[in-house]
Amino acid sequence: MKIGLSYSRCLLDIIEGKVDINDVLVIISRTNFDPHNDIHWKNIWEGYRYGGFSNPEWAGYNSEDEPSFRALTIELLESGKLHQPRQFGKAKPTRSHAIWLEAVLPNDELEKNPLAKEAWENFQVAAALADVKLDRRAS
Repeated sequence: MKIGLSYSRCLLDIIEGKVDINDVLVIISRTNFDPHNDIHWKNIWEGYRYGGFSNPEWAGYNSEDEPSFRALTIELLESGKLHQPRQFGKAKPTRSHAIWLEAVLPNDELEKNPLAKEAWENFQVAAALADVKLDRRAS
């Protein structure tokens, strides 16, 4: 499972197929916006396409791509996979150099959550195919 540390860069990885949304445990974002709000969304879309408040992570995409980015953002939010600490007080998270962290769920947690178990098993298969060595002490 993956923990994301950058909304814009993680969303881009999912859009580009580098990361499967089913492998995402949570994305912890420095943002504070509601993707259902048209004004908030416009600021996010333009900010990540042209820069300003952040790097133009989405510069290579055009207006035809916007609905995909917004729909994915809403899916992440509504599934509880997008956490925005700034919405809960005076949190001021800083930009991390890391984009993704790998997380391993203990077996008892996996047994309680069949979807997480299936995602973990799929991740292990993909990792083996890519010759990635996993630390299996927690699994």
